[in-house]
Amino acid sequence: MSQFEVAATDTSKWTLAIHRVSANTAEVWVGTLYPDLRMPDLARIELTASDGTRQIHEIKRDDWQRPFRYMCKRFFYIHEFDGLRAGVNYEARFFRHVDSLVGILPAYWQDLRSGYFTTLPERIPAADEKPFVIGLGSCFFPNRDGGHAASSYKALYERGPDTAKPDITFLTGDQVYLDIGFDSLSPVSSEIRERVANDYAENWRALGSFLNRGGTWMLPDDHEYWNDYPFYDSPLPTLLALKIAPIRRAWTKAARDAVTNIQRTKPVDIFSIGEDLSICLADFRTERQEKGFSPEKSFKQVTDWARNLTCPGVLVISQPLIVEKNSMERNLLSFPGQYKRLVQALAHSGHDVVLLSGDVHYGRIASVPLGDKGGRLIEVIASPLSNLTGLNGLATATANSKPRKFPDPNAIEVEGVPSVAVEYDKRFRVSTRKGHPLSFVYPRERTSEHFMTVSFHRKSGGGLQLNVEAWRLRERGAGNLPKRDFEKKYSVVLR
Repeated sequence: MSQFEVAATDTSKWTLAIHRVSANTAEVWVGTLYPDLRMPDLARIELTASDGTRQIHEIKRDDWQRPFRYMCKRFFYIHEFDGLRAGVNYEARFFRHVDSLVGILPAYWQDLRSGYFTTLPERIPAADEKPFVIGLGSCFFPNRDGGHAASSYKALYERGPDTAKPDITFLTGDQVYLDIGFDSLSPVSSEIRERVANDYAENWRALGSFLNRGGTWMLPDDHEYWNDYPFYDSPLPTLLALKIAPIRRAWTKAARDAVTNIQRTKPVDIFSIGEDLSICLADFRTERQEKGFSPEKSFKQVTDWARNLTCPGVLVISQPLIVEKNSMERNLLSFPGQYKRLVQALAHSGHDVVLLSGDVHYGRIASVPLGDKGGRLIEVIASPLSNLTGLNGLATATANSKPRKFPDPNAIEVEGVPSVAVEYDKRFRVSTRKGHPLSFVYPRERTSEHFMTVSFHRKSGGGLQLNVEAWRLRERGAGNLPKRDFEKKYSVVLR
């Protein structure tokens, strides 16, 4: 490749993603998911702190890895920087080395992508400081997004008020919809792998400003695999090919490669902000089976975390817990054994648990007393980042007030956790937009595209203040920032 060709390269096809960060470390993912870019012989990541302190890590040709087995194109590299300082702003930049063109131009480093993040604080900030803010979103279908999701997030991150600028982000599933489209019917394994890889390439380019601003944790839900994964009894015609075992195996391998190597999902991920807040992310989708939504080893990590809370907790999963049983496809209540044990574990400590989730194509906040020790479950759902369109748009939804009680007495009885009324405040339902039955784009009423910010600060008299706001991704307000959806913040003091 000549230097003139390099200069013309579309750098948007390169990715720099900030994955999980801690107070002292940060995981940086660089590379490309496009098959037409050439693997650099030499590249580097530069990490610069706000005071100018810099670390440089070089990447040689043999260091690159392939995100998908059996595919010789597309490549990535992950480096974990350590020795960082808590609560400090950092900039990461990704470069590749371009050889000299003898007698014409000297060798140089081409700047490909950049990213920004703040390491976790040593404890939750006080009331007079910038709060610790989590961005929350799920369900991204790129067809009519037009860049709204990423640009709105970028605007809030760069110019928004401190009370709503995300420090980290949780994307809780359906970052891609691999199973939508009749091309998913291919019986050829190589075409399945190409389909999965191409969908990720396009979605990661569209979501770039989410991925390179603040540490990002991602959980898969079913559409990172297929509708109602891992089950394949769906009558959807686009999924009929899954009944053929070789096709199902090829699809599963490619999808799992992406979840592992691109989304960087762990079965369980637990970390704390000092002694003020404990956070647990659990993948209840990838290893789901008939007998439960999580393998016992991973499930025990989650229930042990919940039972041993000594402060408020945040549980991040890809499907809500406050649900009715779904006769169309499986939700967590479809697995009553683990559902009961999870609810009992969450009620055990008496501390409040904030549950962050997505999946259901509506946004709302619900709360309910949890057991007899004074704890509460506060469930925050943010879905979608971008709505489904066309025939798939029939799967849109709007928030309701069901079940009326939790745990739902019509579906389950949980020993030691009485069923009590759920509080659904209509002020904290995300707005909706009308559809039309003759529309080729949006045939049904749908929830406005949005993400939420979930913030925490310490109150001077004790306890943690929780504030939640929803942001419309396709409408701008003051300062050209995404428009607030709730008329006021959802606010509660956690114990």
